[in-house]
Amino acid sequence: MTPVDVADMLYAVLLAVVLIFAVKYISAALQAWAQKSNDGQYRSLAERVTATQSEIQATMAGIRADVSKISSSLAAVEKVLKQVE
Repeated sequence: MTPVDVADMLYAVLLAVVLIFAVKYISAALQAWAQKSNDGQYRSLAERVTATQSEIQATMAGIRADVSKISSSLAAVEKVLKQVE
């Protein structure tokens, strides 16, 4: 082997090591960016779910009040029907 071949091989090995660490760094940076994006989407989804749950609870309270009124009206109608018999 000539000294030029040894130097070329050394440069190739060093270049490979640098490329491996560069790819590893870029991969970690991309994963962190993707995780941050995913966290933002999850937070947005959680806020929408919370708002929807609040709306559903308000609607359910209204439905319960309506059912209570209907139940009392039905009881009054049953009482009148029993008196008629």
